[in-house]
Amino acid sequence: MEHHQSDPVLDGFRRSIDNIDAALVHILAERFRITQAVGEYKASSHLPPADPGREEQQIARLRRLAEEANLDPEFSEKFLRFIIDEVIRHHRRAAGD
Repeated sequence: MEHHQSDPVLDGFRRSIDNIDAALVHILAERFRITQAVGEYKASSHLPPADPGREEQQIARLRRLAEEANLDPEFSEKFLRFIIDEVIRHHRRAAGD
C-alpha cells in the first residue's frame, strides 16, 4: 500500500468539508423532525399531506437564493424537490396510520 505524504492545505480543506457535511446532516435531521411534526398535525387536523402552492413558492424562493449565492439553481431545485418528496412520503404514511 502506497503511503501518501500528508498535504496540510488539502487536509485543511477536507476538515472543512467534513464539518460542513456534519452540519448538513444535523440541519436535515432537524428539518425532518419539524416536518414530521407538521405531518402529524396535518393528519390530526385532516389537512392534505401535500401543499403544491407552498412547494412552488419554496422552490422559487430557493432558486432566487441559489442565484444570489452563486449556486446552480437547477441543483438547488432538484435538492429541494428530493427533500419535499421524502417529506410528502412521510406525511402520506402519517395520514394512513
